[in-house]
Amino acid sequence: MWIAFAFGSAFFAGITAILAKCGIRRTDSTLATAIRTIVVLVFSWGMVFLAGTPEQVFSLDGSTWLFLVLSGLATGASWLCYFKALQLGDINKVVPIDKSSVVLTMVLAFVLLGEGISLWGAGGMAGIAAGTFLMIEKQEAAAPASQSGAWLLYALGSAVFASLTSILGKLGISGVESNLGTAIRTGVVLVMAWVMVLVAGKAREVRGIPPKELLFICLSGIATGGSWLCYYKALQEGPASVVVPIDKLSILVTVAFSYVVFREKLSRRSGVGLALIVAGTLALLL
Repeated sequence: MWIAFAFGSAFFAGITAILAKCGIRRTDSTLATAIRTIVVLVFSWGMVFLAGTPEQVFSLDGSTWLFLVLSGLATGASWLCYFKALQLGDINKVVPIDKSSVVLTMVLAFVLLGEGISLWGAGGMAGIAAGTFLMIEKQEAAAPASQSGAWLLYALGSAVFASLTSILGKLGISGVESNLGTAIRTGVVLVMAWVMVLVAGKAREVRGIPPKELLFICLSGIATGGSWLCYYKALQEGPASVVVPIDKLSILVTVAFSYVVFREKLSRRSGVGLALIVAGTLALLL
């Protein structure tokens, strides 16, 4: 059953990037992240009450709280980097880098969680790494000089923090109902995101967000909530070294929708890179 939840996470994660891109054309990405988090928080706590587990929050020990809070901070950092990268660069360039976090996650899972890496796993990691490299192409010359390489730095930051999120989340939800763990982590992200908004002086811009972009931001939050709930349910029941690669197949959903919505096309080099990423991910499942 955890495999079904992992694939559900991949689908919702794939459409999240598209919806978010539609919502940050004119809206500051940090502000959009903070608003999306409100939606995810409501969504996740609603699931906690439906599952009838809110009282468990009082029985969590200090170690569990620590890992959940650290996971939330890593998630917040990953989100801020990811949506800033989406705002500055093409989806087809940003998403593959973010998904490459699976390689670092597998290494950390081996070191910290004792999850082994088979020959197929090593080959899959190599395929994902090579595919990601091929999909990273130089930004067009028409892009502003100040932004030409910024999207890459933000995308790399997103990948690193996403890896930490997976490992810390795995450690933090041992013995904790997955919906409750997700809701607690979301609360941490919410505080972090709004602190960033206030520090940047962006709070006053809330009233100026176009209604259409606000709708897409909220929809991306709902999609994120669905992805999270599926993802951490899968992590709770299955090995991180398999759940994470399945989740990363969301790149196929994202690439397909990016062509339909934004007319972003893959070059031959990027197409080969995408094929390697998918092949590497499938190899990990073996």
